[in-house]
Amino acid sequence: MFQVRIHGRGGQGVVTAAELLAQAAFSEGRHAQAFPSFGSERTGAPVVAFCRIADEAIRVREPVMAPDALIVQDETLLHGVDVFNGLLPTGYVLINSTRTFTELGLGQFASATNRFVTVPATELALEHLGRPVPNAVLLGAFAALTQVVSLASVVDAIGAKFKGKLAEGNSAAATAAYVFVQSQLGDQSKESSDAQAG
Repeated sequence: MFQVRIHGRGGQGVVTAAELLAQAAFSEGRHAQAFPSFGSERTGAPVVAFCRIADEAIRVREPVMAPDALIVQDETLLHGVDVFNGLLPTGYVLINSTRTFTELGLGQFASATNRFVTVPATELALEHLGRPVPNAVLLGAFAALTQVVSLASVVDAIGAKFKGKLAEGNSAAATAAYVFVQSQLGDQSKESSDAQAG
């Protein structure tokens, strides 16, 4: 079972992100569940949502305490909420930011470059959607980083949830994020092999 915890703020589509991810897994014939954990439900308040993906029926119902992957939709949460709590040693981290892990004050994670990635999801959303909503964008990045679901399944889930220009914009932004992460991972593996050769 692959478990995902998504951190964001009210109004950023955190719950929708978990639902879209579950839908993407369903479309691949897998089992999935998505559910939120609300504290204060006002816009801007921290929100957490969870998604589980498995090849057999999922029996657990509690919040994800030991995630295989973290998606952080708002970098301002990094120093106010313990978003890394319980992350498995082999876990993936995806943060919506234009800055590197070192620039975010998370230099201790900078060496996990093939599993920890920052993506300018808000900027990609603005470019393709005209709105600063990073949720669907980050799912394209998630598909590239983890290979747990395919980009095609993410795009299908977006198309099932949204219509018209909203679906087109979200799909284009998710695809752009997928390409961005692929290029980041390619650059990092090249740097790693260059360092080993040197």
